[in-house]
Amino acid sequence: MDLHHRIGVNKINVVRPEGELDLMTAPRLRTLLRRGHSRATGPPRVIVDLGAVTFMDCSALRELCAAQNWAVEQGGWLRVVHAHRGIATLLRATRLTGRFPRYASVRDARCDQMANCSP
Repeated sequence: MDLHHRIGVNKINVVRPEGELDLMTAPRLRTLLRRGHSRATGPPRVIVDLGAVTFMDCSALRELCAAQNWAVEQGGWLRVVHAHRGIATLLRATRLTGRFPRYASVRDARCDQMANCSP
């Protein structure tokens, strides 16, 4: 798995993992989801772009939930961009579609414009 991180517009952290997100890669994902945040930068605002993820299991989903809890506790948010049917199926099976609504692009996530249809 490759992980990319950048600070985008308005100090929004954009995390873009590539490949498989599983038990072996979840610890690296956890570290990356919190990178770049300090109290001086304000509440954490994180966009996770899963567009290049080919597989994701519950261990990665657990890290997303933990990172979202952390962001909300700090007064921020975490949003997920995805189009892969496997990710949509995982979110439906775990009943987390309400917690992680689908955004079609990083731009849509930044503007809080949810996708109208599921993948």
